[in-house]
Amino acid sequence: MTDRYAVFGSPLGHTKSPFIHSAFAAQFGEDMSYEAVEAPVDGFEAAVRAFIAAGGKGINVTVPFKVRAEAMADEALEAANICGASNCLKFEDGRIIADNFDGVGLVRDIEDNLGVELKGKRVLFAGAGGATRGALGPFLEAGVAGICIANRTVEKAEEVAHLLGPRGSIHACGYDAIGQGFDVVLNATSASLTGALPPLPAVAFEGAELAYEMVYGKGKTPFLALAENSGAEQIADGVGMLVEQAAEAFQWWRGKRPNTRPVIEDLTIPLE
Repeated sequence: MTDRYAVFGSPLGHTKSPFIHSAFAAQFGEDMSYEAVEAPVDGFEAAVRAFIAAGGKGINVTVPFKVRAEAMADEALEAANICGASNCLKFEDGRIIADNFDGVGLVRDIEDNLGVELKGKRVLFAGAGGATRGALGPFLEAGVAGICIANRTVEKAEEVAHLLGPRGSIHACGYDAIGQGFDVVLNATSASLTGALPPLPAVAFEGAELAYEMVYGKGKTPFLALAENSGAEQIADGVGMLVEQAAEAFQWWRGKRPNTRPVIEDLTIPLE
């Protein structure tokens, strides 16, 4: 019997997840299907349980359901528990298990695909939402020297910084307090979805090895253009993170690690 998987979100008109997981399955000849389920905003939990009842083995979760996915799980593994959100569920022995692979996928893309070692690096995150929350643990495990979280509302950034403060050097600030000295600068805000620019000063990119846009498929966003014009050595969008987190989910579900490089190449849009 074909094993069923899916991505749940709303809206899902441009999701790449079915393409990615179909490509992964083809690498191993796995007998599995993968679909997109645009669940009603007020009916996510019911839709998930219906998918389980129909034989579903696992799902990826995207906006706006990540927090609710973690909340409905019988067991939340560390990454999901820390950030209070899950981008992946596995259904096993009548139980729902939640994990979050966004952070580890991001680290793998930066280090393995882009060639930037994070150990000892000073990192700036623009934005204090779920994307930043999910990345903190894996970044600290990678051995970064310190993390700064900048946000319009400093109190929210401070709240996120306190999540993993005891494990490493994390501090919060407003955008007006950002200086230079960062090796990696990441845009974890949703600004680029609408073509807007987070209020980052140009000085933040001076001497940076990498500026990373966590949105993907938008070409050279205003964030990436500012980074390139302000001295960042390398710019990248989030397509590699998207594929790498999907690979983590596939391995969790199927016990096999897919080759991500050809899939990333297929989905990459030149940053011109």
